[in-house]
Amino acid sequence: MSLLTSSPANAARLSNEEVLRYSRHLIMPEVGMEGQLKIKQAKVLMIGAGGLGSPLGLYLAAAGVGKLGIVDFDVVDYTNLQRQIIHSTADVGRPKLQSALETLNGLNPHIEITTYETMLTSANALELFRDYDMVADGTDNFPTRYLVNDACVLLGKPNVYGSIFRFEGQASIFGAKDGPCYRCLYPEPPPPGLVPSCAEGGVLGILPGLVGVIQATEAIKLILGKGQPLIGRLLLIDALEMKFRELKLRKNPECPICGPNRTIHELIDYEQFCGIHPAPPPQPGESEFEIHPLQLKKMMERKDSFYLLDVRESHEVDICTLPGSHLIPRGQLASRVNELNSADEIIVYCRSGQRSGMAVDFLKRTGFRKVKNLVGGILAWSDEVDPSVPKY
Repeated sequence: MSLLTSSPANAARLSNEEVLRYSRHLIMPEVGMEGQLKIKQAKVLMIGAGGLGSPLGLYLAAAGVGKLGIVDFDVVDYTNLQRQIIHSTADVGRPKLQSALETLNGLNPHIEITTYETMLTSANALELFRDYDMVADGTDNFPTRYLVNDACVLLGKPNVYGSIFRFEGQASIFGAKDGPCYRCLYPEPPPPGLVPSCAEGGVLGILPGLVGVIQATEAIKLILGKGQPLIGRLLLIDALEMKFRELKLRKNPECPICGPNRTIHELIDYEQFCGIHPAPPPQPGESEFEIHPLQLKKMMERKDSFYLLDVRESHEVDICTLPGSHLIPRGQLASRVNELNSADEIIVYCRSGQRSGMAVDFLKRTGFRKVKNLVGGILAWSDEVDPSVPKY
């Protein structure tokens, strides 16, 4: 039985041009004219026009999904182009929604595309999701994943889920009738900072293509009501070994959102739920633990005495480094803290200032007082001091 409730018999038929375009679908008994009309009636909302959203959007548009919605508020960056194939070099600096809209309209002018240039929040998620048959989650952070899950469960809409990191991916369908939700699999988010983002840990550029195509396949299967969808199943992908494993998932009777004794009846503050709190206002003296690139440059020119600590990973040093650096990856800092002298002035840096900020917090708790975080990291150094240093 199809996910959609409207009858294809009452839908407008395909034009001659559409019949030609979708002819390889029409001659498949599993699709045929009836199935293609179901696809034409379908409405899918995509969260994100990035790594997963690129193949997802391209293939859903090519398949003829009648209405595609896309939620995104980011702009195209050079670092996106290694995997976000819906954008091109000429799109760098443009909103991703503009680039995606042009690409998808060029691919299939017979579909309707609606863009929402906004951050998905607890205040707008239910309203955005309400007019769509399903939601395809292509996000890369835990607060939004829990938000998408809860909004889908509250509205009774399937959540076509995908995630990627380095060489590994996951795919499933959450929130379907009688199926588990994301909270059944992950009742609690990991502690902040434990799981690095793709910006910190990297991702094989081809991997989102693999996972996004799986998401698109599952969405079309739901629309057609054919095959065995990934409901109650978590597909695990190891691209390095090219192995696929499957975990059986069951609905958690104690789940606070989809269980029989639900305790969550409305959307919550997901940043707070995931332990991510807004930065408190600066306190007097707090700036003593920060240093900006131009200040560090002056210290280098004066030949001041300080210890420059790089807390990135060793393979990142091959890309670029600051002169005079000493490498101790953040994950090794606790076991190698004896290598540091608390009497030294220590300046800590990483790619963007996030990991080094965590390292400075750790060192402060350990008793170091003469320690500073390089605000903005290597990226800011390249922008403000030495543009020959590559950004990544």
